[in-house]
Amino acid sequence: MSKKEEQMKEELMHLAGQFLAREASHQSLITVTRSEMSSDLKYITLFISVFPTTAEKTALDFCKRERSAFRTFVIEKSALHFPPTIDFEIDIGEKNRQRIDELTRK
Repeated sequence: MSKKEEQMKEELMHLAGQFLAREASHQSLITVTRSEMSSDLKYITLFISVFPTTAEKTALDFCKRERSAFRTFVIEKSALHFPPTIDFEIDIGEKNRQRIDELTRK
């Protein structure tokens, strides 16, 4: 992974956290957990975890609906004048990690 790719991923994750904290309803907690970027830097998927998990579908629908507003936010708040195409997904890996932690505590 190139340094440019890593910096872009980190910046977009940070900005997504700021945007979601500001724009999302406070009925659930949405956390950006990781990201995956295409090798050509044109597409990025931001993975989120949602608490409570019963609000996952609503939170994911909100994130997907607000992609264009988030893109505008990125352009305004960063040096990225042409940010990649952004998508959001639920982080299944994080859910699995939490479940393993829960089972090993018992």
